[in-house]
Amino acid sequence: MSAAVLDAVSIRRSEDAFVDDLIAAAPDHGAALIVANFARAYIDLNRQPFELDASMFADELPAHARGRTARVAAGLGTIARVVSEGQEIYHRKLMFAEAETRIAGAHRPYHEALVGLIAEAKAAHGFAILVDWHSMPSAAARSGTRDKASDIVLGDRFGAACAGVLPNRVERELVALGYRVARNVPYAGGYTTEHYGRPHRGVHAIQIEIDRALYLDEATVTPTSGFARLKGHIEALTGSLAAADWSGLKG
Repeated sequence: MSAAVLDAVSIRRSEDAFVDDLIAAAPDHGAALIVANFARAYIDLNRQPFELDASMFADELPAHARGRTARVAAGLGTIARVVSEGQEIYHRKLMFAEAETRIAGAHRPYHEALVGLIAEAKAAHGFAILVDWHSMPSAAARSGTRDKASDIVLGDRFGAACAGVLPNRVERELVALGYRVARNVPYAGGYTTEHYGRPHRGVHAIQIEIDRALYLDEATVTPTSGFARLKGHIEALTGSLAAADWSGLKG
């Protein structure tokens, strides 16, 4: 925070606020749950480990950290340059050593733990399902195809990250609960979905983006009266998915 020009609330508007609370009941249904206990602005786990913006650093980045992706160009690399409203986060340049510290202390351990959970699931069942939960700004929720707003966006990398039966089931359940569901627009799934989704190897990954307006006051980053209703629906979805027969997903 000492390097930031923004206050904490402004920075928090970019986070997937309270999504950990929304999905907290998952273990009650037999699902493993992994949660990041640090801010997205500190380091974004849904990026490659060294997806860095060279313009943010005072020293030269090594070759492996110079990837120029669309996310980096937008200021939303592994270490974000801007918050979701486009405001610059930092008042000074960072040093590459600072990025290495965040990657080694947060990004790497999280993904090592996730790899272990996927391996456990495959060993127990012959396949694994990874559901990567996020929330999206309400403005993004209104930017779907043909001017149709969506409450929830399912991202499966346009079918590459999982067998079609998974998003089909999730969409059917959510529509039955009254939600408007879109596929892959405006979010098709980030690094986590793309990296781990290997359906031919029995690992099926799907990203779920929730419109923050359903449960959050985006200005103050506080839950609204819609929070309890949404949480109940997510638990119902989780229970239904956990009880389903997914044996056809084996690689």
